[in-house]
Amino acid sequence: MKINIYGSTGEIGKKTLSIISKNFPNIKVNLLCANSSVNLIYKQIKKYNPKYVYLSDIKSSNKLRALVKSDVNILSYSELNVYLKNSVSDLSILAIAGYKSLYFIDQIVNNTKNLGLVSKEVIVSAGHIFKKKNYFKKTNIIPIDSEHYSLFDYLSYTNSFKKIKTVTLTASGGPFYKKKYSSLKNVSFKEASQHPKWKMGYKNSIDSATLVNKCLEVIEAHYLFNIPYNKINILIHPEAIVHSIVEKNNYVTNLNLFKNDMSIPLLNFFILSHLKPKIINKNLELKIDSSYNFHKVKYENFPIYNYFVKLDKSNPSNLIKFNIGNEYAVNMFKLNKIKYTDIYRIIKKVGSLNLYSSLNTINSIIKYHEEIEKRIKILFKNNI
Repeated sequence: MKINIYGSTGEIGKKTLSIISKNFPNIKVNLLCANSSVNLIYKQIKKYNPKYVYLSDIKSSNKLRALVKSDVNILSYSELNVYLKNSVSDLSILAIAGYKSLYFIDQIVNNTKNLGLVSKEVIVSAGHIFKKKNYFKKTNIIPIDSEHYSLFDYLSYTNSFKKIKTVTLTASGGPFYKKKYSSLKNVSFKEASQHPKWKMGYKNSIDSATLVNKCLEVIEAHYLFNIPYNKINILIHPEAIVHSIVEKNNYVTNLNLFKNDMSIPLLNFFILSHLKPKIINKNLELKIDSSYNFHKVKYENFPIYNYFVKLDKSNPSNLIKFNIGNEYAVNMFKLNKIKYTDIYRIIKKVGSLNLYSSLNTINSIIKYHEEIEKRIKILFKNNI
């Protein structure tokens, strides 16, 4: 079996490669894609010997070409497109941060038999296109996010969400869930990036601290499982063991829980792709030996969530602006150009941009992203 990994140098990509190495010796690592991490992907090339590699950053790609002496094919953007159009892979993991994975989503869906979907932005920006283009019928899409995997697992036994009253996604609340947002003006990037339960990249960690991550996951749940927004709730659950809660119309509520380790959804992706793990990892078994707490979201602690609740989510452009505004704000925070509390201000300002697009094709969505990014540069040129 062959696997393509989009985002191999991120936390999910690295964990996927580790799982393959330990559990699935018959899987051949075929393609590794990343942005600019030359040193790390060079190590991955030496260890996993992929046939193809792609770095989206051109300078980094040229550096890698100078380093690699083996028969690995370092692909350009156009070469990757051609390769994906003319080949088939058994397995793919899509874990690229940001909307850039939209550039390849058509080819990836058509190229692979089993797709492990991690990239939130693909669903957030183009979830309304997924059904239109029959993506769910073209490939076996398995969500890898813990919350969505827990719902996917639940659905595999119940076959329907029709008898469900509400679905609740849980959030750890990040490092500041007990503090008012207004008191966090001077928190550092390092403090905001230290997730209390999950080991994630800085973007997901910051998004967890602001609760943007959960807002994006609400959109994902809506598109992946066809659940109306008014049936999806959020609760703060600091222990991060219960990943979703399903309340049924018959007064029975199901808590979907497993250890807070992304190895579990990833392992199950391979198992659902008809592969058997080489070893049984007892460290992943959950011991229910502690109490679990749940808290309602306080809007004064998470004003971005309050803004999201009121947002007209039936209009895809609002979801895209919310996502892009947050991406821009998090990057500015990382560069120390804004305060942590400015993230909310920027999201609101970008959300107020008036820009029309039909958004009925992947290309139109990509162009809309690019136009919004241009507007943002003008909007904040002299007023970060």
